[in-house]
Amino acid sequence: MKSNATTNVLLAMIVVLLLALVMERRPEPVMAQTPDTDYFFEPGTFLVRAPDNSQQVYAKVVVDLRNGRVWGFPTLTPLPYPSDPIYNKAQTSHPFLLGRFALEDTKKYIADPSMK
Repeated sequence: MKSNATTNVLLAMIVVLLLALVMERRPEPVMAQTPDTDYFFEPGTFLVRAPDNSQQVYAKVVVDLRNGRVWGFPTLTPLPYPSDPIYNKAQTSHPFLLGRFALEDTKKYIADPSMK
């Protein structure tokens, strides 16, 4: 009889804890990337050349959506992060300007009634 009472108490505790989990308020989900981001990171790496022909390297291409500037962040290898096969320490990639998209020109077409 004693084990039956112990079993009932344990089952009651399990039910109470399960109810507490079900009734708990759920936090809002966290988004990894919000739609109002200022940068677009092109997937993968590309062999890019600086406009002044000073360098040609594998780089991660990033577009600044605020002003349309396109930046290349050298990775030195086809890997998607900066690495140097000679040194076994973390590398920092400094960007160089590749060009610019005239994003402001897209607003001209919205204002032009003939484009509708």
